[in-house]
Amino acid sequence: MKLQRPLPVRDGISPSFAWLPHEAWDSPGAYLAHRFPMVSADSWRERMRRGDVVDEQGRAVAYDDPFRGGACIFYYRERVGETPIPFEESILYQDEQLLVVDKPHFLPVTPGGRFLHETLLVRLKRKTGIETLTPVHRLDRETAGVMLFSVDPATRSLWQSLFRFRQVHKVYEAIAPWRDDLVFPLALSSRIERDEQFFRVREVDGEPNAHTRIELIEQRGDQALYRLMPETGKMHQLRIHMNSLGIPIVNDGFYPVALPCKGDDFSSPLKLLARSIAFRDPVSGEQRRFDSLRSL
Repeated sequence: MKLQRPLPVRDGISPSFAWLPHEAWDSPGAYLAHRFPMVSADSWRERMRRGDVVDEQGRAVAYDDPFRGGACIFYYRERVGETPIPFEESILYQDEQLLVVDKPHFLPVTPGGRFLHETLLVRLKRKTGIETLTPVHRLDRETAGVMLFSVDPATRSLWQSLFRFRQVHKVYEAIAPWRDDLVFPLALSSRIERDEQFFRVREVDGEPNAHTRIELIEQRGDQALYRLMPETGKMHQLRIHMNSLGIPIVNDGFYPVALPCKGDDFSSPLKLLARSIAFRDPVSGEQRRFDSLRSL
């Protein structure tokens, strides 16, 4: 059953929620301060004083209210001092079911970690006023290009099924080193699993679960522009497949080795672009294709 959130979307940000455990705590405020140590007890007191923390019925919860194990608490995430990302998204297409966006490099799709306001989803909710927007597939923060969002919750599962059952044709472009000993086009298959470093993946022995076709578009000196067509959608699939060929994508901070986080340095974007996406519209039955207007 879908959880009904008693707080509205505010400034593009949907309310978050937390279930109170059945173990004993002095108060809901004390538990939240423990559960989220990055938020001080004083901050929780102020949020609760403003009425920004409520229960399932939308009733304001005070810091020192009696603790009710099993209750669900709703609140807004807050982020102070978030660095603006100096690149803009553009809307390629919009109707009552679908929103297609051209995402810039460096912009995360959804809130998480140090990103809240500077995320594609929050920006789009502000720009369009559509509170029901939901991404129907993934695109890394470091990658630019075409991204699909569902508008209508009633048809959302139809769009998600396109990706679940691989009924979408995706084309990426990447700039990487040129090697004259590689013959293109080529098909690469391997087994990809999560690495011990949670933000990376690695190739292991076993039945392949990731498949990519790679073509050469043009040579550019000691680099080249490649066309990448994934048949599967594993995390970092294109990045690790290019690396396994000895031609890691330019400015990749994860492969072949994880480099120190660049923080707010936007000078060296990953040279990977989701160039196009094509599919049969699950609502209208029309064949559709959308292309990024960006270049590498």
